Amino acid sequence: MQPKDLLLALVVIIVWGMNFVVIRIGLDGMPPMLLGALRFLLAAFPAVLFIKRPQIPLRWLLAYGLTISLGQFAFLFSAMTIGMPAGLASLVLQSQAFFTMLFAVMLLGERFRLINLVGLLVAAGGLLLIGAQGDGLMTVAGFVLTLCAAAMWAMGNIVTRKLGKVNLIGLVVWGSLVPPLPFFALSWFLEGPEAIESALRGFNFNSMLVLVYLAFGATILGYGLWSRLLSRYPASQVAPFSLLVPVVGISSAALLLDEHLSNLQLLGALIVMLGLLLNVCGGWLQSYLRARLA
Repeated sequence: MQPKDLLLALVVIIVWGMNFVVIRIGLDGMPPMLLGALRFLLAAFPAVLFIKRPQIPLRWLLAYGLTISLGQFAFLFSAMTIGMPAGLASLVLQSQAFFTMLFAVMLLGERFRLINLVGLLVAAGGLLLIGAQGDGLMTVAGFVLTLCAAAMWAMGNIVTRKLGKVNLIGLVVWGSLVPPLPFFALSWFLEGPEAIESALRGFNFNSMLVLVYLAFGATILGYGLWSRLLSRYPASQVAPFSLLVPVVGISSAALLLDEHLSNLQLLGALIVMLGLLLNVCGGWLQSYLRARLA
């Protein structure tokens, strides 16, 4: 990978890793469904005026927006509101890789490789260890909702696979048109008009910075750079960089939010990372070992 593209990959890692700290700050001043509505409203406008709509059926655009945008972030924002630390959220959300694998087997007829199954079992063990460590920072409900967010992200990945080659930036921007109205409806019924009015009255410069970061940084810039890398290099070369997102997420949460993992949670995090590493790089490792043993 060229040095310039390596730098772009590191930018994506930092932007996506810091994303969880920014979400935590945003949720301190705004209810979760309202935050989701404003995030995707800003991600869609004015970008849809300049970016061409992807040539896909409307039903698939709706499916993408309802899963990877609405579903993922409704669950994630709710989880972080009721007791999921930002650092652990950045790690547990990466279980989407394994949900994607499971859904691909069930819905697309893809097959497991042995190394993927081993990676799945290893990561599941790490997640169980983390989930069993209920403490003052993490709640079981927050942990479960984060897993639900990962499952919705995975469903969005399945939709993307069904679409085949598509302009990812166009898909993200136009897909961002889908969540605002459902998010506003959820905010009205779950959080109430009083909470919405109070949050909007208290809207300040910090709130604007949070929304700008989530909409333009984590969504448009992050996916834009990621799609550029995927267009220039094999997925097997780009995907391993995503393993560094939880490292940035956990580190930034510790530095900026004073979140600290217990020893068992740290052990669970390392086990999950090992499982993710086996899933992402296992095929290369198998090929290397076969070549050495041949």
